[in-house]
Amino acid sequence: MATGAPPRKRAKSGALGAFRESRWFVLVWLVPVLAVVAVGAVLLARWLRTLPGVADFIATYPGEYALPEWAPIGIPAWIGWQHFFNAFLLVLIIRSGWQVRQTKRPPAFWTRHNRGILRTKRQPRKMSLHLWWHLTLDALWLLNGIVFVVLLFATGHWVRIVPTSWEVFPNALSAGIQYVSFDWPTENGWVNYNSLQQLTYFLTVFVAAPLAAITGARMSELWPPDSRLNRVYKVEWARALHFPVMLYFVLFIIVHVTLVLATGALRNLNHMYAANDGDSWWGAGIFALSLAVMAGAVVAAQPVVLRPIAALMGKVSR
Repeated sequence: MATGAPPRKRAKSGALGAFRESRWFVLVWLVPVLAVVAVGAVLLARWLRTLPGVADFIATYPGEYALPEWAPIGIPAWIGWQHFFNAFLLVLIIRSGWQVRQTKRPPAFWTRHNRGILRTKRQPRKMSLHLWWHLTLDALWLLNGIVFVVLLFATGHWVRIVPTSWEVFPNALSAGIQYVSFDWPTENGWVNYNSLQQLTYFLTVFVAAPLAAITGARMSELWPPDSRLNRVYKVEWARALHFPVMLYFVLFIIVHVTLVLATGALRNLNHMYAANDGDSWWGAGIFALSLAVMAGAVVAAQPVVLRPIAALMGKVSR
């Protein structure tokens, strides 16, 4: 019995050491720190709102400013469809991107056909099946985004997410204080987003999305290795930006869904999915169906399904 004790002790020590070296160990201290910071922020915001100067500031800047008189009212059905397609593709993009980052031995490789208008003197480079799937989703996401932006400006709905007054900044600060204090600003997304929402949507559509596309393209195997841009646009810069942009989208999704459900779920879901300003269950039902479709797509996106699809666009090898 005595001779067997030391190995068991080393095994425990080894398991603990392995856990400390794993990426999950950071959660041991990160989660409590974030919890303390969050509670402190709420208490600070609630204290600030007791100050006369802050109360006057919020009264002057309630969280939103008036849109131009010609601004359209309501959310049309095409925005709801665009919203679903964007969320559907974004979930798959984040998952496939994480697979690209974490998988050491890909289940298969893909090489594009070197023929037709795609024919080049250089032999096409091989990429993992996960990377092919990620890039294919990226292309569909960009196409969906282009359609969205075109319709946004063609119908005048751009004014809802593009600031048209410098008042957006003090109103955004006011809305932020109200959110953090849990005494939230009045929501009327059918007519106008508050300024913090407007700035966030503008940043997401016109800054984060293009940045994700530009950095992803530079890291891609499809990027020409002898491009003149390589001297000024180094791949290390793209790698340093691409992952934080992905984390931004994850954070945006978490906060966005939380606030949608917490600030009048039925009405908000009707805005986003049923194109009406009512309190019926239609929007919630469509939202639940969209979640089921997303979950089904995530489960179905396995190598056995992706290989034959990828084979239609190139050569798949193990």
